[in-house]
Amino acid sequence: MLNKIGLYKKARQIASPYFNERPEGIEISLLVIHCISLPEGEYGGKQIEQLFTGCLDCNSHESFKDLKGLEVSAHCVIRRDGRIEQYVAFDKRAWHAGVSSFQGVDACNDYSIGIELEGTDQTTYTSAQYQSLTELTRQLMKDYPLLTKHRITGHSDIAPGRKSDPGEGFDWSYFFQLLD
Repeated sequence: MLNKIGLYKKARQIASPYFNERPEGIEISLLVIHCISLPEGEYGGKQIEQLFTGCLDCNSHESFKDLKGLEVSAHCVIRRDGRIEQYVAFDKRAWHAGVSSFQGVDACNDYSIGIELEGTDQTTYTSAQYQSLTELTRQLMKDYPLLTKHRITGHSDIAPGRKSDPGEGFDWSYFFQLLD
């Protein structure tokens, strides 16, 4: 379901300016699960899209003040109803992980795909989100053979002490059951 330039055909395409080329010779081998909601705990708005496209009015909500000047993106966002929005082609480097390391290899953005689930660190995710995430993950594993079940992790695991997402509300056991 991916086209030749790394776009997921089932996703709504929204172009983020916050990406660049992956380093030469680097293959995609990691999937990082994140969560996001803007403002925190509020769902369905345009603020995530605005953040990832550089159009967020950081004065529109008190909690957005720290986001001023932030250049961040993910490859995809999975909304509460399971809809997928793609901001960066999978063959490009999205800016989702920040300072990070997986199994001793730093700079996870270089070799990973970042998927955001609309939610918070404390809330549970919807069945529709798990279904969409599972379908997308299966496709990514098919298209990127180095991406295996053992190379799927949370943002909290690659940036411990700095990040806590996808949080305690993400049911890893359930997700891996769905993948099997």
